[in-house]
Amino acid sequence: MKRIGLNILLMLLAFTIQNGIFPLLPFLAATPNLLLILTFSFGFIYGKEAGLWYGFLAGVLLDLFYSGPFGFYTLLYIYIGYTNGICTKYYYEDYITLPLILSLVNELAYNGYIYVFSFLIRNRLDIAYYFWEIILPETIFTVVATLLLYRSVLFTNRRMEEMEKRRD
Repeated sequence: MKRIGLNILLMLLAFTIQNGIFPLLPFLAATPNLLLILTFSFGFIYGKEAGLWYGFLAGVLLDLFYSGPFGFYTLLYIYIGYTNGICTKYYYEDYITLPLILSLVNELAYNGYIYVFSFLIRNRLDIAYYFWEIILPETIFTVVATLLLYRSVLFTNRRMEEMEKRRD
């Protein structure tokens, strides 16, 4: 129960940093998608059901913060959390290669979803500009942030499991 509370607190903190602090930093050309990193990390570590719920939380936070159709981000984050939860049985969580690949794939899927449903529908067809100016820098920042954040989440998860085992 403490682990769930801590993970929800981490999601709220990541949301606050991503939407409240990163936009104020003028030297960042793009910002890492912290909610995406936490959603796929929790899905990958805890499984598909937990990934679904953490994706729901991240998506609702973004839907409440940004205008537009409600459920736009929720649907995407639920799919990301659930899909990455399926990968947990195929790969050991200590190795960093699959989380980095998942981070890359998830970021590309996220930006592709945003492009198709926010720009392409409104007849903005310059995908090369969108790729070079938005997708590529954000993907690079997110993958680099995954190196740091995933290890921290994994370490925190293991410490919480040890504490729960000692308590039992």
